[in-house]
Amino acid sequence: MNESPVVLSLAKVSRRLSGRAIVEDLNLDIARGDVLGLLGVNGAGKSTTLRMMAGILTPSAGTVCVEGRDLANHPELARREIGYLPEEPPLHGELTVEEYLRFCARLHGIGRDKVAQAVEQAIARCELGEMRHRLTSLLSKGFRQRVGLAQAIIHEPALIVLDEPASGLDPIQALRLRELMRSMAKDCAVVLSTHVLSDVLACCDRVAILHRGRLRKTAPLSEIAALESEFVRIASESPSLESLA
Repeated sequence: MNESPVVLSLAKVSRRLSGRAIVEDLNLDIARGDVLGLLGVNGAGKSTTLRMMAGILTPSAGTVCVEGRDLANHPELARREIGYLPEEPPLHGELTVEEYLRFCARLHGIGRDKVAQAVEQAIARCELGEMRHRLTSLLSKGFRQRVGLAQAIIHEPALIVLDEPASGLDPIQALRLRELMRSMAKDCAVVLSTHVLSDVLACCDRVAILHRGRLRKTAPLSEIAALESEFVRIASESPSLESLA
């Protein structure tokens, strides 16, 4: 991890459903400037972990802190300091890109006098200028993902949480998305989940391998000489939990 201030800290975080452990005893710190890839097979607990990081789910045990404050005690932090992109962007098909981003800006607590500026910045950063007046329901998969990223960064959060952001994109769309994620990490911490090794290698500087709801390895990419072999070794140890995550 770099020397920058810690943005996100998980301490002994667990999540249970009907008595079954979905995620168990996670400990993880992520600093400003970090791009962390949360790597795991389907059902490993990635989405559940990301939802707890984003303040959408409350841990059954442990604490999730953003900039030193517990999300359970300060739920307003989720709206103000966290940007979240689920695997399927939560778009409103009847709104244009610009209308949707204005709506999101207000949801994140941006003052009316600053909404226009925030929307313009998000559109510029995500290269959406030509699509600003198009209905979100008419966008391609790649542009829907860009709009999803725009709503996640529009309030300039300290933490950006992305669930399988490159899923379903063609190679060129995926490349552009990775470039966007790298540029965003200059001012915040970024966590993305994936089961695709190339996503981690292309845009992350740290990796956390999650298997059966537990973190099995966390390290800078530079310290993992053969990431594919390490991932396959861990994922092959025993079957993953049922896909409840």
